[in-house]
Amino acid sequence: MYTGAQLRRGLSNPKLLLRELNRLYFSRGRRYEFNRSGVDIFEEDWDNLVVLDACRYDMFAERDSLPGRAEKRRSRGSNTVEFLRGNFAGRDLTDTVYVTANPQLYRHRDWLDPTLHAVRNIWQGDDWDDELGTVTPETTTERALEVADEFPDKRLVVHYIQPHYPFIESDTDFDKGQLEDPDAPPSFWQRIMRGRLDVPTDTIWDAYTENLETALPHVETLLDSLPGKTVVTSDHGNMVGERSFPIPIREWGHPAGQYTDELVDVPWLVVESESRKRIVAEPPERESSGDDDDVAERLRDLGYAE
Repeated sequence: MYTGAQLRRGLSNPKLLLRELNRLYFSRGRRYEFNRSGVDIFEEDWDNLVVLDACRYDMFAERDSLPGRAEKRRSRGSNTVEFLRGNFAGRDLTDTVYVTANPQLYRHRDWLDPTLHAVRNIWQGDDWDDELGTVTPETTTERALEVADEFPDKRLVVHYIQPHYPFIESDTDFDKGQLEDPDAPPSFWQRIMRGRLDVPTDTIWDAYTENLETALPHVETLLDSLPGKTVVTSDHGNMVGERSFPIPIREWGHPAGQYTDELVDVPWLVVESESRKRIVAEPPERESSGDDDDVAERLRDLGYAE
């Protein structure tokens, strides 16, 4: 069922209505809650999984400077929540520690309900950069290395925000919430989709790829220091004005339930190791509580909140 607000948005902007029709096509009339053809990350062979948020395979392939063997896989989600639903929801992951700069698991923890050994929400507290409106890749790497030392016998998932905006080293303002319209959707992708923002595609693509390039040296530092076999991947891709399917509207961002190549083709870079971790499942730690207002503010900075 759709809410009244959703129906009003769809009627006021035909593109949103067409987007929903495409979503119904891919989700088989909303029968599928995630991309059933995507990889089940926890069934794959790795000791450490590094997740680059919103990293398209083609962009990664062009900019990849990391050691290892890169392949292409299909993600289970076209946005982060869908990725979490398809991989984490309701699972026994007591052999895994999740280090994340993305607040989505915490925001949806009640219904996702995975049983992880531990979660480190590095978007909380001082690790969040208020000026940039994100967690920097340098900080994510530092915290991940600390957690790797703390839990040497656990699978480690490290979730960077980059290359997801805000574009931390660009001089753009459209991605940093610096707009005069306080009622505009927080996501600049939504503002473009609704006709409230006009930015050249090349400008967006350049800033987007620069965000990946900014993160990669810090990811390499992590790879150089982690024991065991490591895989670098992404939770989902992103559309930057390409045509969707089956209704060929131009799409922006990473809307849920659309499984175009741009949205679900993600990198799968394997870094082998001569030695492997000895992985042990143990009862979960008690998760620290958070401030819901703080969570909402972080999500808005990242463009998630409506």
